[in-house]
Amino acid sequence: MTTKYLHPAGLQPARNHRMAASIREGYDLSLLDDCSNAYRFTALVSAPRLADIFVQFSRFLTEESFFILEFYPEQATTRRSSAEESRPEPAVYYSPYLPTNLILQTIAPYLSRLIHDGFVGFGLANNRKGLEFFCSEEKVLSFFTDNHLRLCNFLVRNQIPYRDDLILPTDYDHHHLSLLGLPRELLPPELKKLGTAELDASLYCDEITELLDMYEVEEGLSFFLTRKEQEQIADLISSKLMQHEFADVEFGSLLLDWSDFVTECEYVFDGDLWEYRQGLKIRDMIATVIELLDEPLAEKIRAIISEPDAIFRKNLVDSSKRLDTPDNPLVSQECFWYQGVVRNQGSELRRDLIRHGWFKGP
Repeated sequence: MTTKYLHPAGLQPARNHRMAASIREGYDLSLLDDCSNAYRFTALVSAPRLADIFVQFSRFLTEESFFILEFYPEQATTRRSSAEESRPEPAVYYSPYLPTNLILQTIAPYLSRLIHDGFVGFGLANNRKGLEFFCSEEKVLSFFTDNHLRLCNFLVRNQIPYRDDLILPTDYDHHHLSLLGLPRELLPPELKKLGTAELDASLYCDEITELLDMYEVEEGLSFFLTRKEQEQIADLISSKLMQHEFADVEFGSLLLDWSDFVTECEYVFDGDLWEYRQGLKIRDMIATVIELLDEPLAEKIRAIISEPDAIFRKNLVDSSKRLDTPDNPLVSQECFWYQGVVRNQGSELRRDLIRHGWFKGP
């Protein structure tokens, strides 16, 4: 069995690098923080096999999933991994949940470009199934799962061995190159026939985002809820909270929405008072679920939102006053998010607060 690693065209080790000869395909795994039975797998797979690995993994997501795309809208053509100068952060886009087969059919014409471009990352996930695949711009594969035996079997079937000394591109000096930055003779055969515009990631990635109706997401919370934990939360909501206006929203999305709302408030909240209250209602729903959950899952949710909670508390002013708190007999804790209002108010929010007499004193 040959396990030597064949680099994608857009990721090349520095010339004559001493580690280059020892790089091999393989994987390792580790438990995720705060998860006793969820794992992160890290794998290195040769470029010619990446497309097949991706398609095979997608079969675990039998019904629907969402596509992940990471790229630089105005990307450079080359950079060295050891460079110290600052560089722009990539934009990250998610598609809505779609039939997995539809996603595969849509991205099939682009898959080779996604694999070989040194400035592009892509993935496929279904949070409800506790499964995610992501191929970074370093062309390192990350798998997240709460069924590590199934994924071990999947990797072994594909002749990707376990290595406790796995060498990754981040361990050695290497170059990132876009497809536009590569001499045409160095492109894979299927890409040599494409025109310049078709090789431009800022263009073909825009095409993918339009085809899959993708939306940009901000860097926010990082957490993993297992299928069992998600089922426990979903059962609780369906039995006790079905009348809540956010009952149909996936709970993991509510956690991300709260984080996004806090981030928006940290800068300038541009919405009106109704929109501001909607953000607070998201936190109400989270508080209610925490109150009704058994430990240790309730504590896990508290830990997930502890950072955005702390940021929001710090951003509140006029704490001697409070907005009207919805009557919620299921929550016994202090709803601090109604105590005061955020410091950085946009014109619409400030206008509505004035109309509601907020600035007339305690």
